[in-house]
Amino acid sequence: MKGKCDDIEKAILVSLDLPGDSVDDKDISIEELSLLTATAGGEVVGRIRQKSNRINTAYFIGKGKAQELKIAKEEMDASLVIFDGVLSPTQVRNLENLVGGKIIDRTALILDIFAQRALSREGRLQVELAQLSYLLPRLTGRGTYLSRLGGGIGTRGPGETKLEQDRRRINQRIATLRREIKRLKKHRRLHRKSRKDKGFSLVPLVGYTNAGKSTLLNALTGAKAFTEDKLFATLDPTVRALENKEGKKILLTDTVGFIRNLPRQLIDAFGATLEEVREADLLLHVVDIGRDDFRELIASVEEILYKLEIIGKPCLYVFNKADMLPEDELNIVRDKIEREYNPALFVSAETRRNLASLHEMILNLTPESFFQ
Repeated sequence: MKGKCDDIEKAILVSLDLPGDSVDDKDISIEELSLLTATAGGEVVGRIRQKSNRINTAYFIGKGKAQELKIAKEEMDASLVIFDGVLSPTQVRNLENLVGGKIIDRTALILDIFAQRALSREGRLQVELAQLSYLLPRLTGRGTYLSRLGGGIGTRGPGETKLEQDRRRINQRIATLRREIKRLKKHRRLHRKSRKDKGFSLVPLVGYTNAGKSTLLNALTGAKAFTEDKLFATLDPTVRALENKEGKKILLTDTVGFIRNLPRQLIDAFGATLEEVREADLLLHVVDIGRDDFRELIASVEEILYKLEIIGKPCLYVFNKADMLPEDELNIVRDKIEREYNPALFVSAETRRNLASLHEMILNLTPESFFQ
């Protein structure tokens, strides 16, 4: 977030409804984009939505709608336009020429949030790698893109064009980042092996962004993991310990929250956290029960886990924020949800409702062999 009101960028959000798109899904997606914009430090001053039979190869939206966007941008004094989709390099260039100002897509927005919020050395390296991988096919030779990422990319060679220099420097930096990340990955692998050898079991908290994973971790363990009512409050892994009856340690790990249509390069940007998920003995899938679309969010998380080949792990569904529902409504939905998602528990990290039961279920659901 920016520190001063004057620094807040005014943004217009643009979405495209295609045949087969669910109206509800598109509504939720654009609301999510609005939350992402606020998380990045922007202010949404307008929204433009178009129905079309196809994506326009030149402008994503139709040229006429793009011209409307130009007028709206000027009238609203917006400096930024954010598309709820993935823009091609050609579309970005054409829109910048026609509409003016900064044109970004959903992926670029999330990368910006990641860059703001990654704290660990590896987190920052992974973010930079994701940014550069995203940037490389979008170079225009105008020199505007590299300035967004700051310095430290390398040096120029004589006799090269600006575009060639940019590409060469980015490729060199990508190679350096991959070597460093590989070295850190090897170190983490050895650290995990050491924990296993000492009898530790790993229980990561996974779930949709802003489901309350960090608050739940704090409530269960007395940790002080950073929490905020914004998307992607947690990017770097936080690990805290619980003990079973025999005194053996169970490591609870907070992880980056998932989100709809999260590009693979963004998932890869947080290999540190997701490697912990791959090595998990038990998953705690934390769900915001206060959201009407919680089933779709569960499906989104499970789809990402499937794409990452994280399958077959024991899983406990933890329906958080139960205090947000009236008791009579909660009683009505509980039985049905527990039949759909088994095993499941309804808790409130804020009020500590059922946390003692959750603690016990974590211990009981972890296979006994892990504690022998």
